[in-house]
Amino acid sequence: MIDLGFWPKLVLAVLATWRITHLLAREDGPGDVLVRVRVRLGSRFFGRLMDCYYCLSLWVAAPLAFVLGRTPLDLVLSWLALSGAACLLERLGQQPVVMQPAAPAMDIPPGTEPSNHGEGEQKNGMLRTEASGSPGGNSSSPTTTQHSSPS
Repeated sequence: MIDLGFWPKLVLAVLATWRITHLLAREDGPGDVLVRVRVRLGSRFFGRLMDCYYCLSLWVAAPLAFVLGRTPLDLVLSWLALSGAACLLERLGQQPVVMQPAAPAMDIPPGTEPSNHGEGEQKNGMLRTEASGSPGGNSSSPTTTQHSSPS
């Protein structure tokens, strides 16, 4: 067998760790085999393990660490590095998390209500306000929905 050297082995081990972990955690597998395995495992230890990409990457990286390390310290460092690299690769393919500032609070004097919602209604940014179909209500007002941004 050809000795590839450390860096090519590292790249191959990282890609193999990512590929195997992704296959087990995120894909159906050929003929939906992995879906059936996940269903059969249910909520037991191995079923939960296959649902967590980060946890599963530690288990997949463990045997592959022997490709890179010979001493106990090298094995532990290789094991953690392979898992970490697979997790980073997995995150590269996902949508970035965008943090947005919260909307500024309205300065309303105490004891007064916003006047744009009709009598007796209060403006609440977390609740949906829908027009009532009652004779006294304003049935032509549009539905207002406000959502907070995920953080």
